[in-house]
Order: sequence, then structure tokens, then C-alpha cells
Amino acid sequence: MKYPNYFKKLRLTHLLVGASIILASCEMERTDISPVLEETTQETTLLDEWQLVEMTDYSNLREGDFTGKFLILSKTPNLPNNLARDIAAAGGEIVESYPQVGVAVAIAHRADFLINARAINSIESVTADYIMQYTHEPTNLEMVEMSVGGTTSSETAARTAFNYRTAFFDGFQWAPKAINATEAWDAGLTGQGIRVAVIDGGFLSTHIDLAPNFDIAASRSTVPGFNFNQDVGTFWHGTHVAGIVSAAGIGVVGIAPRSTLIGVKSLHNGSGAFSWILNGLLYAATPREVGGAGADIINMSLGATFDYRSPWGDKEFRDAFRELQKIYDRAMRYAWQNGVTVLVSAGNGGNNFDEARELFQLPAQSQHALSISSTGPTGWGLGAVNFSQPAYYTDHGKSLVDFAAPGGTLGLALVEGNFNPCRIQGTFTGSTNTCALFDQVFSTIRGSSNSSFGWAQGTSMASPAAAGVVALMMEAEGRRLSPAQVRARLRQTSTDLGEPGNDKFYGHGFVDAARAAGVR
Repeated sequence: MKYPNYFKKLRLTHLLVGASIILASCEMERTDISPVLEETTQETTLLDEWQLVEMTDYSNLREGDFTGKFLILSKTPNLPNNLARDIAAAGGEIVESYPQVGVAVAIAHRADFLINARAINSIESVTADYIMQYTHEPTNLEMVEMSVGGTTSSETAARTAFNYRTAFFDGFQWAPKAINATEAWDAGLTGQGIRVAVIDGGFLSTHIDLAPNFDIAASRSTVPGFNFNQDVGTFWHGTHVAGIVSAAGIGVVGIAPRSTLIGVKSLHNGSGAFSWILNGLLYAATPREVGGAGADIINMSLGATFDYRSPWGDKEFRDAFRELQKIYDRAMRYAWQNGVTVLVSAGNGGNNFDEARELFQLPAQSQHALSISSTGPTGWGLGAVNFSQPAYYTDHGKSLVDFAAPGGTLGLALVEGNFNPCRIQGTFTGSTNTCALFDQVFSTIRGSSNSSFGWAQGTSMASPAAAGVVALMMEAEGRRLSPAQVRARLRQTSTDLGEPGNDKFYGHGFVDAARAAGVR
């Protein structure tokens, strides 16, 4: 199968020239932007270009924009006691501090700050913080919105009388059956008591299928100037992802429909600063008793693919990229040490990472992260049941993928060219549309009301499905499982597809909720 190239080259100044972004959510049309190389003779000139930015309004930042902040990585896992004094002497100021991973965030007050800060003996690196695009709303087919209307159940009924067969859109979701989640539900497992943090964009916390499970008090935004339940447009990537994990079963059913949902907004309109995501990850992984979200599981349906060996990428960029890798590794290690399992979407570039060794997927290839590839049927509305078929867009490779899960696909239309309509008929309602639409994943969206639903495709949809499986597994076990235990259990219970053992599309297998939860 021929995979299209979905690289989008960033327009960045010097430090990040050479980064190729592959959207880690729904597919996008190919967009190539030639890089702009800025000649800089010394670092003071570069900082002059940044004009000592002191940002107060982040609402208009675009991909490639400098946030006005610098990420400081200490040489040790802890921050030096005298770091604030040293940074001030260098001409800067620390504005955020993450001592648990040895990272601080600073702003510059003098043009020579970068040179001076990099000369501090206790500092390993100082890297500019940029806005990058980490997710993308589906744009291949026109968004189709479905609403429950006036037949919704109350929150109390959704809480006390869960029955997935009574969901208004029963019959619209192929993904739960594809991974045998229905068998786990029939055995009484719903993810009750398991805390799942979703690090993403905005969350419609008043949605009828999300409100019953939201921990509002623990949810937060790391995007300056916005609350966790704010975003733009009518899709809201974070809202769709959250429903795949934890929709309560009024309109649709999440894989773990009684798990506790924690919304961590670290992106706005699909874009975000590296520091925002770092903040969200550390917050989600921190226990509640010391001020964190206390998540058992973290889902990150976001990512960027770096082409760090590109001939137009210079040494300054490669050095910066390596430091970003180190920071993410420290953050993932922190989550791992706190017993928190992190699942990440593998990416949607259609690339084989075993062959394209110049590529690195961040954070999917970070230490301790579980990277999830995507599958989907071709013509479910026509009777197809090939739910474990690799999606045409999914990034893959034994060096990248840990497990596979249903993420949907528009392959029937975009690969095979079949845009014909068909009809799906559920228990309570039906829909007629382009047949390929129904091969995607149906979940909660912002829409025009608190009861809106829609379809999307991507590894962004696969990762939360796997996160829901882990939640069911933990509930069945009666306790939080360590990341090592989760990985081992998934290896034992996932369906071995493709090449025996570790496969480039499926990793160690296609997840199976019933087997993972021990009910089969």
C-alpha cells in the first residue's frame, strides 16, 4: 500500500529549523512549506530577533512562534539551589520550576542572556520554547454532527444504571466490539475508580456523556489565558478523545464508561508550547496528596515527528532537539516512577520508522511511553468486519509501535476512491452518509449543543481506546498496576497479528479488553 507523505515542514527561526511535524490525530491534506533559514552570526543576534519577548496574550500565537520563554535543563535530576540567582545574574528570570525533573522555564531581560545562561556550570542546556502543532481536526470529509435531542437520560440514571445497549447511538460504534470491550462490560467492568488524565485541547465538561465522569476540581489548563473547558471550533479534539475513554453511555459508550476523567488542556486549537505539555504531563503524573491530578493512566493523543537528519537542519537544531528529547524522557520517567502508565498516539504520517531512521516521534518514542498505532475497517457500513486492518495513515515500525487499537480510517474513500453513500441502522436511530464516514470512530464533540457526537480518524482515536482497556484491566485487578505490569499484561493478552511476535504495524498485538481484564 502506498502511503501519502503528510510532512509539514515548520517555519522556525534557527533553533528549530528542520523539524517536520506529523499531526498525531486525524489526517490532513498534504501541505509542504519550504523552510526559511535565517543567517545568524552569533547568539546575541538571534536573541535580538526574538526581541526579548515578554508574552501576556497567547491567543494569537501560531505554529513556529517563539513563546518568549526558555527551557533550562540542569545537569542533574534536581535543580541547583542557586539557579534563580545564577539566571538573574545571566540577565533572565525563572518563571516556572519543575524540580522533580530538573527543569526550569525562564524569560530573558538582556540580549546576552542566552550566552550567559549556557555558560552556567550547573546547566546542561538552554532551549527556546516554541509553539508547535500537535493535533489537527479532521478535514478530509465534511464534519457530520449527530445529536441525541430530547431523549437524554439524567446524570443519575447514567451513573447508577449503566447498560451500553440503551445508549441512544447503540449500533453506531464498531470499535468497542472490535476489541471485545462489550464482553468486559457484560462482566460488570466499567473502569470504576480508575483515574484517566487526557492531555489534549479543550474539554466540553458539560457534555451529557462526559459530565458524569469528569473530575472538575482536578482538571486544569496549562495554556495561559484559557480554562480547561475552552477551545475553538465545533470539533474539539480533546472532547472527542475523552469520550473514547470515558463516555458514560447516554449517547455513546467509552471503553471505560465509569472511569474518572481528568481533563488537562495543554493545547489550544491543536497547537501548544513544549512547556505547556511538559507542565500538563508532570501535573497529571503527580499524586493528589501533593497537589497533582493523581492519574493512574495518562493519554496523550498528540505528537510531533522530527526529521533531525535533514540536510537543511543545522547543528543548532539537532542540539535543541536532543535536549527536548531528554526533557521528555525525564518527565516520562517521573510518571513511571510514580506508577502512572502513559499511552501516546504513534502518529499519522504513514511512515515506517524502521526504515526512516532519520525520524523521531515525540513523545511516542520517549522512555516508558506506550505507543499506539491505528486500525480500522474498510466498508463497515457495507458489512466489512476487518476491524484490525492497519489504517492507511498510521505510522508504524517495530522501533515505534508497542500495541495497536481501533482508530478508524477513511481508506474506503481516500485510498480506494469509493465515496458512495450507505446507511447504518442502530437500535434507536440510523444515518445515511458517505460510507467511509462510518469506518471512523464515533464519539463526543463540541458541536452545537451539550449532546453532540461526530466521527474522526487517527492514532489520536486509537490511543484512548487502549487507555480504556488499561482502565478496565486495573479495575478487574482492584488496584493500580505499575507501567511495567501494564506492559506485561498487554503483551500477554493482546492478539498477535502480522508477523509473529513484535510486528511493525501491531507491535506486540491488537489490544483485547476482555482478555486484558481476565474475563475471557
